[in-house]
Amino acid sequence: MTGMASFNTALPMGFDLPLGRTPADVRRRIELMEKVLERLFVIPGTKQPVGLDAMLDLIPVIGDAIGAVLGLVLVWEARNLGLSRWKMARMFGNIAVNAALGAIPVVGFVPDLLFRSNSRNLKIIVDHLDRHHPETKIVEA
Repeated sequence: MTGMASFNTALPMGFDLPLGRTPADVRRRIELMEKVLERLFVIPGTKQPVGLDAMLDLIPVIGDAIGAVLGLVLVWEARNLGLSRWKMARMFGNIAVNAALGAIPVVGFVPDLLFRSNSRNLKIIVDHLDRHHPETKIVEA
């Protein structure tokens, strides 16, 4: 580590929230945030994952705003990691498209299941981390 302490906080449902500022802690934190927003559970009888972002679309007007604000957490983490302005603009664009599609009355829930701005933004950040902080890569068996 680079001299910064790494702190973890246990959350319900087995989530472990790293509170440190190291790139590895940021990576785990943004992956957890994306999971909560996009893949919290699977719709019974299907293989379609649903998260908090899609569920918030069921609340007219304010749900989309809350989802966008929660999505901005990933952008904030990206800013702290030093992502380029171009990548940050792409992330803001993903959030804007998601909010616009989600704002469509009655059917806004469906595009949110398909577009998944938080997953797109996670990929942008992870690509940056893999390139600039390869020690944060997670090897899965």
